[in-house]
Amino acid sequence: MGNLLTVLVILFVSLFLVVTLVEKFGKKSSEEDIAKYSKWIFPLMIIMVGAYLIKYLFMS
Repeated sequence: MGNLLTVLVILFVSLFLVVTLVEKFGKKSSEEDIAKYSKWIFPLMIIMVGAYLIKYLFMS
């Protein structure tokens, strides 16, 4: 139980540090970049669900 709490504390501290550093030093995205990436999200999600479905059907 102690090991689990140690791992969780390390994960939360590292997540806090990464988020803080990305907000401070990260590149700001323009509206065009966001629109360019957002049009790919839905097809990639469909491909991912299809891959998991195929994995589930053939691995069980």
